[in-house]
Amino acid sequence: MTKKLQCISPIDGSVFAEREVMERKYAKFNIAQALAAQAGWAFTPLEERIRLVMAGVEHLGEMNDEIVPELAHMMGRPVRYGGEFGGVKERAGYMAGIAEAALADNVIEDSEKFRRVIKREPHGVVFVIAPWNYPYMTAINTVAPALIAGNSVILKHATQTLLVGERMVRAFVEAGVPELVFQNIFLDHDTTGALIADNNFDFINFTGSVGGGRSIERAAAGTFTGLGLELGGKDPGYVREDADLDAAVATLIDGAMYNSGQCCCGIERIYVHNKLYDDFVAKAVAIVRNYKLGNPLDPATTLGPMAHIRFANEVRAQVAEAVKAGATAHIETFAEDDGGAYLTPQILTGVNHEMRVMREESFGPVVGIMSVEDDAEALELMNDSEFGLTASLWTRDVERAEMLGSIIQTGTVFLNRADYLDPGLCWTGCKNTGRGGALSVIGFQNLTRPKSYHLKKA
Repeated sequence: MTKKLQCISPIDGSVFAEREVMERKYAKFNIAQALAAQAGWAFTPLEERIRLVMAGVEHLGEMNDEIVPELAHMMGRPVRYGGEFGGVKERAGYMAGIAEAALADNVIEDSEKFRRVIKREPHGVVFVIAPWNYPYMTAINTVAPALIAGNSVILKHATQTLLVGERMVRAFVEAGVPELVFQNIFLDHDTTGALIADNNFDFINFTGSVGGGRSIERAAAGTFTGLGLELGGKDPGYVREDADLDAAVATLIDGAMYNSGQCCCGIERIYVHNKLYDDFVAKAVAIVRNYKLGNPLDPATTLGPMAHIRFANEVRAQVAEAVKAGATAHIETFAEDDGGAYLTPQILTGVNHEMRVMREESFGPVVGIMSVEDDAEALELMNDSEFGLTASLWTRDVERAEMLGSIIQTGTVFLNRADYLDPGLCWTGCKNTGRGGALSVIGFQNLTRPKSYHLKKA
């Protein structure tokens, strides 16, 4: 019996889309076709590869009116926010703009006797395993530079956003990217692991849970396949005494609650200098109480359902445990909270690092706020985490911020902003957040390998 993947819509619990799982033997055939097509794609001039990739991005943008409600159905983001095309275009465009320089030969010597050069060579077939929370932007981080660098790409998208990979590939192929060079396939976890263990791929990029990352590492063990892993996060914000309070509250709370808190670099814990603490909490509570929880297809909705009821139940469990242990929940249950995917956003005080809500990834619309005495206490708390993706500092003292940033165990340090991915900087993490790096010049380096030429002239 053919196995099927089903996307259950958080709007009403109905089956929004389903696709048949590809059998392992057919998936291997598709991957072999991608490898065979990759050589010709790599010999296509760089300028042409860039043109075709950017044409694919533009064609994807032309589908935005269909994509926005589709995303609302699949993962619950309100239509008022308009999809992800702006971020997709920014990231792909930046990588296209730096490609020539990033992939250029490094000429060590070109004399009468010798030519010594380091070149960048594509890996071959890049396997992209993309998540559901920002399904287009997270995928494009690897898809665009991988294709530009001359790789073939196999895309496997999350079941919750089942139609995204299909739509992305259609847009790029219709724009002129060879259909064997960029393919979408539907796989279950077991088949995915088996294909990785069989050494079918030349590089793998995964964005998802720590457990998922461990499964991929285990499957890839002994294959020597390169891995890029962006896993969990518990990103902190720290508001110093000299911060712009209103700006800090507005940005950090938006960073905690936007997309129902389902952001890779969302703010999950906030530390505020004790002189600003009471005002910060009062302003934060006022903002959250003003949210409108509801059907994401309604333009008035500012906070949609979580992508799946099990995600919402995990947040509920963390909040309930914290309150039982002495925390204070400041937001009364919204009328629209149905005990399922529609979840009341929450601000907690009286929290500590013994509570799961301050230690484990919540990935939902909840944030704990703690008062701190000084930088030393804030730094200790910020680093008291198994994760390290981003950290947000709020102060008018730029030099002090950079010094604090050097102590924080994280992949990106923000000053007076949060929850943003700058394509000119490496998107990376440390500790259990993962390994590798996407975007920037480093993104191209990770999607290619160095090849040296030591040529003695006759």
